[in-house]
Amino acid sequence: MMTLAQTPQTLSLWSLTIDGGYIMIPLALLLIVSIYIFVERCIVIGRATREDSTFMKRIRDLIHEGDFESAENLCKRTDTPYSRLILKGITRVGRPMNDVLVAIENTGNLEVARLGRGFTWLSTTAAGAPMLGFLGTVVGMIQAFFSLAKAGTGANITLLSGGIYQALVTTVAGLIVGILALFAYNYLVSRVNRVMNSMEAKTMEFMDLLNEPA
Repeated sequence: MMTLAQTPQTLSLWSLTIDGGYIMIPLALLLIVSIYIFVERCIVIGRATREDSTFMKRIRDLIHEGDFESAENLCKRTDTPYSRLILKGITRVGRPMNDVLVAIENTGNLEVARLGRGFTWLSTTAAGAPMLGFLGTVVGMIQAFFSLAKAGTGANITLLSGGIYQALVTTVAGLIVGILALFAYNYLVSRVNRVMNSMEAKTMEFMDLLNEPA
């Protein structure tokens, strides 16, 4: 009955965090940075997905009129990944078509790399946080059994169970951080893929435009 009276009736998030020990500090840092990267990338990618439905029509009209300067200014004002691709293509007009396409593709690779900043952190967190949590559990188990051995004849199941309970907290925390980072990473990758598809469509439309008869 005394053991039952000393057992906490509820578990709070704060008490679990404290019980997890020092391993919870790097896990908390991983979580905070991952949340920051996720929110910041969502804003950046959201801006990149802005699309002007009349953009390509105006580009087509300006190019047919031979007004390349106005076409370049339009691309600069639109300021989206696909407009920067078209801008690069316009500056290469007059060169062989293959050179134009290569220049656009190289610019596209740079745009995708820009959108993907911070993704390495999220993927590393998704893989590393559970491992870090498991490390904390192993260290906690070692400490629990060491305390049990040191107690000698005074050892009891309460001593062992308390140590194991504290050790398992880090595994749970690591899994939570890892799962959140994994979901965030996959979500952002899917959004970047949509931007890439849009850029590819605009690139093909622009190349077809250059091949149209004057």
